[in-house]
Amino acid sequence: MEHEAVFHIRCDHADNIFRSVGPEMAGEVNSRSRAECARGGQDTIVLKVGARDSAALRASLNMWLRLINVAQEMQDLIHSNGDDKK
Repeated sequence: MEHEAVFHIRCDHADNIFRSVGPEMAGEVNSRSRAECARGGQDTIVLKVGARDSAALRASLNMWLRLINVAQEMQDLIHSNGDDKK
């Protein structure tokens, strides 16, 4: 059975976050899971993860959600310092 999870993540810097995870998505090779990231609107990222089994789904979700969270934290840090040019 195929397991799947879809997250619609609303955030202030969706475009920057989407672009930051893109290279990771392009290089990801895993025989037990697959992930897709797309823009769901100006302030939304859509993360779709599928896996053969629940353990693979959990591992893949942990990795992708953590990566998106780190990208969000970096955007927050950049913008909290008043440096909106980066």
